[in-house]
Order: sequence, then structure tokens, then C-alpha cells
Amino acid sequence: MAARADFPTMRLVRFTPAEPEPPSETAAVLATVAAALETAAILLDEDDVLLANEAARALRVVYGRELTSRMLSRIARDARRTGNRITQDVDLPWGASSRAVRVVAAPVPGTKQVVLLLSDLEESRRLEAVRRDFIANVSHELKTPVGAILLLAEALRDATDDPVAMKQFTDRMTREAGRMSRLVQELLDLSRLQGGEPLPAMEAVRVSDIVADAADPLQVRADAAGISLDIGSTAGLSAWGDRRQLATALTNLIENAIAYSGPGSRVGIGATSDTEDGVAGVVIAVTDEGVGIETSDQERVFERFYRVDTARSRATGGTGLGLAIVKHVANNHGGRVGLWSSPGVGSTFTLHLPAPPVTSTGGQPSHPKGQEP
Repeated sequence: MAARADFPTMRLVRFTPAEPEPPSETAAVLATVAAALETAAILLDEDDVLLANEAARALRVVYGRELTSRMLSRIARDARRTGNRITQDVDLPWGASSRAVRVVAAPVPGTKQVVLLLSDLEESRRLEAVRRDFIANVSHELKTPVGAILLLAEALRDATDDPVAMKQFTDRMTREAGRMSRLVQELLDLSRLQGGEPLPAMEAVRVSDIVADAADPLQVRADAAGISLDIGSTAGLSAWGDRRQLATALTNLIENAIAYSGPGSRVGIGATSDTEDGVAGVVIAVTDEGVGIETSDQERVFERFYRVDTARSRATGGTGLGLAIVKHVANNHGGRVGLWSSPGVGSTFTLHLPAPPVTSTGGQPSHPKGQEP
């Protein structure tokens, strides 16, 4: 019988995966800083992503532990190879188009790691385009009355022996100067509204006072145009805000209604209380029977210098800033402006404003000078 070979006793060894090492204090700090940044931040080791914040993932440049852009990988390699910081503007694929970003790649000394910081340039480019358009529009709007005044001044110089012509020229110069003055004033108003300046002391303002401040000075203009101003009851209604700014916004709405209405029509001004999302408010409405606004134009009428009918606007002396001012006044008061319109039927603009807050006694703050609505 063959001898049995002796084999060493075999013992099964159970391997358990090693517990991940707790992050170092430095790594925890880096993660906290990256999470707090609005700029997209990525830490790379070779081409592996070690750290990426939410802003980086929102830009879709990181998937798992990889960069999704070869261009970003190349910039990181160049920074690692040269040891120098690199700043470059690139266009990253973004669906069917692209998205402009500024990339800063900085190598970490003594390691193969590279920090990538990506700033989205789309917003800054949009703001720059808005700024250019704004300057161009302002220049154009000022150039028109200035040019007219220069021509009228020359004509006036040559008409010293014709009193009738002199009166015509001076009247026209006065209108053009008034138009230019109004444009400058509206630009100043819009600048203050957009500049984040704090509102004056908020107070309870009677809606009847706002309507009177806005409508009374426009009564002569409405009568001259053959348009009836019908003011509904506003008794007992108050808004919370600045009386001058609210009157300015309502003035612009009424002027707009008069400008786009024909002789024999009416412009109605009314107000009512309203509750929106459980918050008490007031709605002031201006309704006209004018030409109306196409649906495609309704979203844009609140843009600066946008005009639905350029010829009519110039004939009435409009600056293209009135509705933009209304929008900013409403926003600054925590309200909004609404629009309903149908071509050939007319338009209704609504100014939604907060009501005065209720006091601890259950009433509303008193009106200026102790007056009651």
C-alpha cells in the first residue's frame, strides 16, 4: 500500500475590507471651503477627481471621479507640468449650445494635485450686453431731442423777422427740452430703484391719495385727447409703502393708457382689497379701451426702452421707461405688476401691493398726520 503523502494542514483565513481612513483635518477643511464657494471648485490628482463642490456638478464638468471635459483635463495637465497658474476662458459644451466659463488652474506645490476654479461667464456677458444696449438706447433717445433743438435753434435765428415762425420754433424747442428733461429724470428714478437704495420710511398710504396724486395732473391731458377718466371708489383701502413712488408708478400706468387710447374712449381706475398666499394686499387697476397688446409683446413691455408701437410712442413723447419703473416700484414694495390685454379690445394693468401690517391691537397703523381713510 502506497504511503500517504503528508500535506501541511491548511487554514482558511477570513479577509475583511479595511475601514476607510477618517478624513484628515485638512481634507475636512478643504471640503467645507469648497462647499461654501459659489465658484465651481475641483481638486484633481492626475486625472482623478478628489473633490468637487455642488457648483462644479451643476456645471456638468464632473461625473463620478472624472472630468467630463477634455479641455479642462488638458488645462490641468499643463498647470501640473509647468508648475504655473493658468487662467483661460473656454466654451464648454452645454446641450445643443455652449457655456462660457473662466478656468483658473493652480498646481499644489510638492504634489501632483491641481485645483480648478471655474467661474460662469454667462451672467457677466449678459449684464455686459444689457449695459451696451442701455447705453446705446440712452444715447439714441437723447440724440433725437438734442438734434431737434439744434435745428430749431438755427431756424429760430433765421426767423427773427417772423413772429409766428418764432413762436412755432420756441414751442417745439420747449417740447423737445421737456422730453429730454423727462428722460433724464426717469433714468435717475430707474437708477435709484435698481440700485438697491432702501425705501423711505414705509407707511400706511390711502389708495385715494395715490389715485389723486396720479390722476389729477393728467385730467387736462385726457380731456385734450377726448378720453374720459373714470375713477372708482377706493374708500377704506390703504397700501403699505412710499406715497411718492406709488403715485409715480400709477401715473405711468395712466399715461400709458391715455397714450394708447383713442378719442371717445375711457380709462378706468379702480382698486380692491385682495389676499394672495394668505397675505392681505391691495390691487390698483388701470383699464383702457385702446389698441391692446399682442401676446408676444406682453412679456417684454416692462423692459427698458421696449416699445410696441414706436411711432405712437414718439408722437406722445414716451421714453420707453415708464413700465420698467412701474415694475421696479412694485418689486421694491414686495408686490408685482400684472397685465391682461387683447388686441383691439384694450388692456388692464394691475398693481399688486401689500396692505399695512396689522398692529398688536388688531388694527392698522395710523395714516400720516393722524388722518383716517
